[in-house]
Amino acid sequence: MNDGPLCRCSLKARRSGIRHGYYAGEDSLGKCNPFSNNANRLYHYFVTISPPTNFLVKTPTIIVHDSHEFIFEGFSLLSHHPLEEVPTCQVIRFNIEYSIFYVEEKLPENFCVRELELFYNGKEVLSMNEVLNYLFKSSIPLVKEKELDKLINLSEHDWLNYTDKIKGMVVTYPGKKPCSIRVDQLDRDQLDEESISYPVIVHFGIRPPQLSYAGNPEYQKALREYVKFRHLLANMPKPSFHDKRRLELKENRLQEMRMASKMKRDVTITISSEGFYRTGIMCDIVQHALLIPVLVRHLRFHRSLNSLEAKINYKFKTRLLLQLALTHPSYRENFGTNPDHARNSLTNCGVRQPQYGDRRIHFMNTHKRGKSLVQKFGKNEESESKITHNERLEFLGDAVVEFLTSIHLFHLFPNLEEGGQRFVQNQHLSVLADKLSLHQYVLHAHGSDLCHTFELRHAMANCFEALMGAIFIDSNIEAADAVFSATLFRGEEELHTIWVNYKPHPLQEQEPQGDRRWIETFPILQKLAEFEESIGITFTHIRLLARAFTDRSIGFNYLTLGSNQRLEFLGDTVLQLVASEYLYRFFPEHHEGHLSLLRSSLVNNRTQAVVCDDLAMTRYAMYSNLKTELKTKDRADLLEAFLGAVYIDRVSLIFSLFENVKIFLILILY
Repeated sequence: MNDGPLCRCSLKARRSGIRHGYYAGEDSLGKCNPFSNNANRLYHYFVTISPPTNFLVKTPTIIVHDSHEFIFEGFSLLSHHPLEEVPTCQVIRFNIEYSIFYVEEKLPENFCVRELELFYNGKEVLSMNEVLNYLFKSSIPLVKEKELDKLINLSEHDWLNYTDKIKGMVVTYPGKKPCSIRVDQLDRDQLDEESISYPVIVHFGIRPPQLSYAGNPEYQKALREYVKFRHLLANMPKPSFHDKRRLELKENRLQEMRMASKMKRDVTITISSEGFYRTGIMCDIVQHALLIPVLVRHLRFHRSLNSLEAKINYKFKTRLLLQLALTHPSYRENFGTNPDHARNSLTNCGVRQPQYGDRRIHFMNTHKRGKSLVQKFGKNEESESKITHNERLEFLGDAVVEFLTSIHLFHLFPNLEEGGQRFVQNQHLSVLADKLSLHQYVLHAHGSDLCHTFELRHAMANCFEALMGAIFIDSNIEAADAVFSATLFRGEEELHTIWVNYKPHPLQEQEPQGDRRWIETFPILQKLAEFEESIGITFTHIRLLARAFTDRSIGFNYLTLGSNQRLEFLGDTVLQLVASEYLYRFFPEHHEGHLSLLRSSLVNNRTQAVVCDDLAMTRYAMYSNLKTELKTKDRADLLEAFLGAVYIDRVSLIFSLFENVKIFLILILY
C-alpha cells in the first residue's frame, strides 16, 4: 500500500536486533506436510480485537458462494508452538487502546496446508481456493472502457446501485503513489461534452497535522521566533524568571496554533478511475491486517524471552515485569513498518470516518507532569502502574544492585572502612548487560538515538538495573542476588563461590549462638537492653547494637571490635532499598524522576535525624568526649548504623528474614 523505504539503517545494523526482525533464541522450523493438516504439530487460534470500535463496518468484505454469503470476521493463526500465557498485546490506534486476544480453537480437520478447505464446529469457512478465486475474479478494471457509454447513460437509480457495490472498496493502480486507495464516491459528471471521460474517484482523506503546520505562514513565523529565543536562553549564563516566562508563553502559543490550525485537515481528493483495478477487499480487512504484525511481533518477542530466562536461570511468574524491564522509554509500536506507512495505509485504505478516543491517552501515562504529580499521595494498596517502559524498574533496580554489592562487600572485606562504591556505575553494569546479550532483547525506537555506542551502553546498563528490579518484585531479594552473582562471575566458578559463600560478621563468628550472656557483665549492654525494650526488638547479638552506637573517636575495643562507620555504609543501602520498594509499589503513577524526589525527601539527614530523636537514640550514643548536642548529620548516621545492625543481626548469612527487617523499618520510618 506504500512502497517507500521501510528502514534507513546501515547494512550492518540490519543484521541484528528485534527492530529488524531478528529474535534471539528462534530456531528454524521443520516444513509442514503440504498434503496434511499437520494436526500433530500445528495449533489453531482465532484472533479477536477488543473493543470492536472501527473494526466492525457497515460494508464488510463478503464473498458469495453456493448461494451463501461468507462475511469476513477476522484472521486465524496457525502456530508451530502452543502459545503460552503472555501479557495481553495492547496497542493505541485512533486514540483508543485496543487489546488483541488469541483464542485457541479446535484445529480444523478437513483441510490440508496446501488447500485449506475448512469445515469445522458446524461453521462453514470458505476454502482458500474459493478465496483466491474471488480475488482473481474481482481483479477487473474499476470502469471498463467499453462500458463507458452505458454507465454515463444509466438512470440515477441504476447508477446508485452500481456505485453502492464499489463504495468502501480498495482499488489499486500499480505504479502510482499511493498504489491503493479507498473509493468513497464515484462521480460520472462530464466536464467536456465532446468526449466521454472516465468517472472520477472521490476520496475523503485526512491531512497529517505536520503538513497543516507546514502550510501555515503564521505558525512557521511563531516557530522560528520560539527556536531563536530558546537558543538565546540556552546560551545565557543565568536566564531570568521573566525570560523563562516569555519562552513558556511562546511555547503555549505554538501549542494553541497546533490545536486550532487555520488549514483544514479534512481534504477531498479526486482522481480519474482510468487504470484502477478492483480488489474485492473492503476496508475492514485493512483494519484487521494492520494489527496482525503487532500480535505476531508480540508473540515472537515473548517466545525469545524464554532464552533469556534460560540464561539467567530464573522463570518469571509475572511475565509483564520482564517485558517492562526490556522496554526502553523511546519504544513505540510501529505496526511492523514505520509510522508514516501505517498512518498512510489507514488513511488511504482504512475506514473513512473512524471514531476517535481521547487524544490524551498518548501522554497521560508517559508525560512527566512535574510538581502536580509529585504532590499526589500514594495508594492505600499496592496497584499496577500504567507506565509502559522500564524507568520505574530502573529506579528500583538501582537500589537493588547497590544493596547486593554492599552486603557482599561488607562481609568479604571486614577490615575496610566505609568508602564510595565505584562498582555500581553504568560502565560496569553495561558489561553485565553484554554478558546476558540484553541488546538482543530490548525494545527501543527504530531511530538513530541508540546507534552511538555511548548511548547504547548507557541504555543497556539501565536495562540491567530494570531486570534486577523486575526479579526483586517478581520474587524476592534472594532471587535477584542469585541472578546478579551468577552474571557477575559468569564463567568464573571459583570467584563466584567466594562471592556467595562469605563469612558472617566477626561479632557473630565469636558467638554463633548469640552474645546476650554478656549483658550482666557490661553496664553499657544493660543500658542497651532498655533501648531494645523501648523499640520492641531484641537482638541476638547485642554487641552489634553496641557497635552501632560506638563512634570512631572511641577507637578499637574488644566489646564492639570497631566503630559504627561500616554499619552506616550498610544501613544507608538498606534504607535506600526499603524506601525504593515502598515508593515503587504504592506510587504507581509516578515516574523515575518523581520517585527519586520522593525518596530524597525520605532518605536524607533531616528526616533520619527526626527518626533518631523519636527513638531517643542519642541517649545511648558513645563518644570519647561527651557531646551535649549532636549535629543533624551525626544523628542521621546513628540511625543508618542502627539499621545496618538490625539487618545483620536478623538476616545473617541469608536473606530469608529480609521481609521482617523491611516491615520493622517501614513501621519506624512511616
